[in-house]
Amino acid sequence: MPEAGARRHLRHWTSCGRRADDARPSAVSAARRVPPSFFSIPFGVAGLAVVWRLAAQLYDVPVWIGQALFVMAAAAWAVLMVVYAGRTVIDPTSVTRHLRDPVLVPFFSLPALVGMLLAVGLEDTARTAGMVLFAASLAAATLFGGWTMGQLRVAGMNVERVHSGYFLPTVAGGLLAASGAALAGQWQLGWVCFGVGVLSWVMLSSVILGRLISRPRPPAPLVPALAIEVAPPALAGSAYFALTGNHVDALTYAIAGYSLLMVLVQVTLLPIYRRTPFTPGFWSFTFPWTAVVAYALHWIVVERPGVSVFSLGAAAVAAVTVLVAAVAARSLVALRHGEFLPGPTPAATTGPRGG
Repeated sequence: MPEAGARRHLRHWTSCGRRADDARPSAVSAARRVPPSFFSIPFGVAGLAVVWRLAAQLYDVPVWIGQALFVMAAAAWAVLMVVYAGRTVIDPTSVTRHLRDPVLVPFFSLPALVGMLLAVGLEDTARTAGMVLFAASLAAATLFGGWTMGQLRVAGMNVERVHSGYFLPTVAGGLLAASGAALAGQWQLGWVCFGVGVLSWVMLSSVILGRLISRPRPPAPLVPALAIEVAPPALAGSAYFALTGNHVDALTYAIAGYSLLMVLVQVTLLPIYRRTPFTPGFWSFTFPWTAVVAYALHWIVVERPGVSVFSLGAAAVAAVTVLVAAVAARSLVALRHGEFLPGPTPAATTGPRGG
């Protein structure tokens, strides 16, 4: 797909909408314009909650910070679930259209992934409820991941539409499930999920990285999704620690080495990120970097390094908190100015069931 065409194709879900001169959109109209990628918001906040949960075990910080972040993530997740459920009733054709969209479809896995993270937040206060939520989220993630992989095999894919979000359904889903299963003491299930995540990561990396290396740069709305590339090795490392009881071996160092490489790759992309106009897609930055910091904190738990590295861990927690807060603040500014929701699609402007 030429870049100009891709920009038009993506405008309805990631680009900032423009406020109309006459009036703000109604609640129904706004609900029709909420894309599945908006679940990146509770995904990033829940990832930050996991970071602060780990920080409470290492540093003298209150436990309630992580708990409050889990509550915020759960609230955002619940609101979006209600919005999308309402949209399914009011305008089912728009949901079907999103499911058929090869750019949008991997983001439908996010509700289940957020559910897995929220189950971790319930571990200390409502373990039974957490296990039920984890089981339901795992089932949903597994079914959707299988469907997505099947679609990739049988439907064919324009390489221009492949993006880093395709790591979400099976790679992030499998590796988050592995960590959650280990936390619940389900070791066999955890290793099964770890295998799904790692093998999907290996298979998809060749396609996604090949597209990024050999083809033109993704259109601006998809540029923030490049940050997702740093998440798989960090999630794999954290899952491996969880499944092995913080055991360190050759595979542990191999994963750490690749994680470091992906972090350095992201540093080289900073000039591109800085030139990219803000869109809600910048929430794609949040969870991958919380995953990296959580993985770093796992290493600190294992190695018990000196004061300098211990302090670097605290600095990393502060930095990723500032990142999430900055994206949230910029989102509130866009929302206040009526620029956060995507603009209406042509279908939405010509008929009552657009969006």
